[in-house]
Amino acid sequence: MKMPPVMILCGGKGTRLREVTELLPKPMVPIGEQPIVWHIMKTYAAFGCRRFILCLGYKREAFVDYFMNYHFRTSDATITLGHNPTVRFHEDVPESDWEVTLVGTGLETMTGGRVARAAKYLRPGDREFFLTYGDGVADVDIAATLRLHRKAKRLITVSAVHPSARFGEMVMEGDRIVRFDEKPVKSVKYINGGYMVIDRRFVSKYLTADKDLFFEQAPMQQSALNGDMTVYRHEGFWQCMDTAREYELLNRLWREGNAPWTKDWK
Repeated sequence: MKMPPVMILCGGKGTRLREVTELLPKPMVPIGEQPIVWHIMKTYAAFGCRRFILCLGYKREAFVDYFMNYHFRTSDATITLGHNPTVRFHEDVPESDWEVTLVGTGLETMTGGRVARAAKYLRPGDREFFLTYGDGVADVDIAATLRLHRKAKRLITVSAVHPSARFGEMVMEGDRIVRFDEKPVKSVKYINGGYMVIDRRFVSKYLTADKDLFFEQAPMQQSALNGDMTVYRHEGFWQCMDTAREYELLNRLWREGNAPWTKDWK
């Protein structure tokens, strides 16, 4: 199955992770030695995705520097100096067949406007594309989301995930509290976890390049009301990086070799 391109929203400021994002845009905050956006891209690549469109805004130059110097970061190199310097890399990289389009979508542009502005880099044959956020990792079955999307024949498929529970929960029977559960692993409720599949007709029907357009507000709400939205229920691992605690959690899982989002990586 030929895989569509992957669009990743990377333009926000990540103000709730301010102690880290003063220097880096949130998608460039590292898990281990690589930024979280690389981990997201590796998950899609495990299912055959090779084209990526990154919607940039805040600290755009960090992404440009990272990808322009990617081979230097991942391989030993010999540089011959002089008027016509040459570079010889001593290892290839598994990501050498990735195509990454870096799109400046505006410093203050909201998510809907970013998607609309980056959509010009879709190719004529791209009838759909993946869309996700640059700050959440998961073990979502990417191929399954695409199969469901095509079977449903709607304009958008959203991965519903269980967020990690941030607070302890009270267990009650009638008017009596019977126990306190200390921060269960995940909530029983669902939220939009990203990892979406978008029919390109969604762009022309619901989006504009207006910088104040939030993807999650009128476009998604109206598409749901119109019956254009399908849900893919993901019961596995999903974790965003919104806070310093979540940053530490993801890095601890990586250090311990217990990173669930890597289960499909080759």
